[in-house]
Amino acid sequence: MNPVSFFKCLADETRLHCVLLLQHKGELCVCDLVDAIAESQPKVSRHLAQLRECELLVARRQGQWMYYRLNPQLPAWAASVIEQAAGGNRAYLKDALARLGEARCCD
Repeated sequence: MNPVSFFKCLADETRLHCVLLLQHKGELCVCDLVDAIAESQPKVSRHLAQLRECELLVARRQGQWMYYRLNPQLPAWAASVIEQAAGGNRAYLKDALARLGEARCCD
């Protein structure tokens, strides 16, 4: 992964929200992300697929649900950028984190 492709992947607000939320929560179902960022399921799924193509995320299927998390094989510099962005921008994620704390669809 090179810095140009990394930052291009994060240049979209929906993708950035997903990545920062996953940094905070570890692993989330697509339906949790849909609720948290208040976007349609097809839009969120499309962006999650792009993040997987960029190798920023990995996914696993559990029954009918897809769960996403940050790729544990990210280069250290990329993981550090995401960690610092998530830690330093809680106000940016405040509403999304609050919505995430509400009812979960897939438990």
